[in-house]
Amino acid sequence: MAQSWKHLLFAHWPVPVETLRPSVPDALPIDTFAGQAWAAVTPFQVHALRLHGTPPVPYISSFLETNVRTYVTLEGKPGIYFFSLDAASSLAVAAARLLYRLPYFHAAMRIAEDGGGVAYTSERTDPDGAPARFAARYRPVGPAAAAAPETIDAWLVERYRLYTVGPRGGLYAADIHHRPWPLQPVSAEIRVNTMTEPIGIELDEPALLHFARRQDVVFWPLDAVPGGLSAAAAA
Repeated sequence: MAQSWKHLLFAHWPVPVETLRPSVPDALPIDTFAGQAWAAVTPFQVHALRLHGTPPVPYISSFLETNVRTYVTLEGKPGIYFFSLDAASSLAVAAARLLYRLPYFHAAMRIAEDGGGVAYTSERTDPDGAPARFAARYRPVGPAAAAAPETIDAWLVERYRLYTVGPRGGLYAADIHHRPWPLQPVSAEIRVNTMTEPIGIELDEPALLHFARRQDVVFWPLDAVPGGLSAAAAA
């Protein structure tokens, strides 16, 4: 699967491992940088979603999405674990739940370009999920550049695998490919953010912010992790 991500904001908060642990499968070790775990909220626009090698389908290939995530490493392979993914497309929600076993929810979302920046709002409407809202204005304030190796910026964003759990508790992974992130410093005003309240975490002002105007991405299919079982499945 191929797609492009546009107008993406990385908003990151340091969160104690013990605070995240109840919401992350026991079989996935939570990753830390200098002993600190992190959570992120990432609003963006999906553009030209398509099966790799095929053209995007008009009207259903572009939509807004907001992810809530943390970072894990399994058997030396760093990746992302998603607490939730909200999307403005009901078709995308249904397909991602089926194909990637991810906790997608439908939401009412809007984006408007605002003098080089964007105004972005999201309100979950899916009856299968707890209420969650996000509203922000953000704009880049400097040139784009790849994160320097060994820095926390690179550690946070340069991850090329996602992990998830199947309905019977088995662990699954999907690999992702893209060029290094073209990160820009960003000025952001987050007006509303209750995206982590469904997992019992309240966030204040983010500690780290980055912006990316565009990223082109390829996803591989989901595969079972050999021997990977959550605590529930093992029991």
